[in-house]
Amino acid sequence: MDWPSPIDLLGAAAGLLTTASFVPQVLKTLRTRQTRDISLVMWLAFCAGVLLWTVYGFLIEAWPVVITNVPTLALAGTILVVKLRNLKNE
Repeated sequence: MDWPSPIDLLGAAAGLLTTASFVPQVLKTLRTRQTRDISLVMWLAFCAGVLLWTVYGFLIEAWPVVITNVPTLALAGTILVVKLRNLKNE
């Protein structure tokens, strides 16, 4: 097995930081269930973009892109689900 290249490590570090930045917002959203100030259109576009980045990373075998975007999609998707459930109350 080959060691990851410095470029792959850089990509993995960037992805890890980006993904980790969602954790506080997800925890707050789950705790408060408040999503009134979150734009549905923006969040739908963001989740779609992350999904496309994941597929792209898979197709070009850029594993740092795939490995970091899957949890990002899960975290952003969590907020999206809460937002969609709250639509009738906003």
